[in-house]
Amino acid sequence: MTEGQHTLEDEEIDLDEEEERDLLSEMGGPQGIADSSIPGLVFIAVYTLGGNDLQIAAIAAIGLGALIGIYRLIKGESAKYAAGGFIGVLIAGFIATRTGKAEDFFLPGLLFNAGYAIAYVVSILVRWPLIGVFVGPLMGEGMTWRQDPDKVKLFSRASWLWAGMFVVRLMVQLPLYLTSSLVALGIAKTVMGLPIFALTLWLTYLMLKKEGLDLKRVTGSSGSPKPE
Repeated sequence: MTEGQHTLEDEEIDLDEEEERDLLSEMGGPQGIADSSIPGLVFIAVYTLGGNDLQIAAIAAIGLGALIGIYRLIKGESAKYAAGGFIGVLIAGFIATRTGKAEDFFLPGLLFNAGYAIAYVVSILVRWPLIGVFVGPLMGEGMTWRQDPDKVKLFSRASWLWAGMFVVRLMVQLPLYLTSSLVALGIAKTVMGLPIFALTLWLTYLMLKKEGLDLKRVTGSSGSPKPE
């Protein structure tokens, strides 16, 4: 094989990898979750070790968020994702400094989880399960899967997984927030961030694969269009 040529197998592998990245981006992305957890840990560390100085802790977290965003831009990642993480930390820091309560740094995350839990449940009730909305275009089907009752049920079951994930986060983190248990709240947010996200994504993959939807292969076979 001469230089510059690709076999069909190589192209399918490339498509598989691209599809997996697309799905991860649609679901929120592990990189974004990790990036949102690190500034939170820095906020807690600086606040606890710095004499409970809320301003300094917020500045440290926001500064780190900015550095992470710049690093992601240098790596060539989308400005949308790079800016998204920084804006989240900026909002968290702003709220905490305005209310004077360190635990309010984690309030946006709690609202985010509540919003997503509601969105997933509502999408299931109106028969537009969000997993189907995310996966349908990756399969090259768009929203035509809604005409198949079996797929609607399958995507609804998968969407319940994600609704459950957000609800579990709230059940653990909200009491810690209400009791101002700052350190425990930060640890819980980190532990229930990327690990539980990865577990839910894996369970979703297994659930769909069991019903014949192998997300590692579906893009290559569907020929769904990709932006140039």
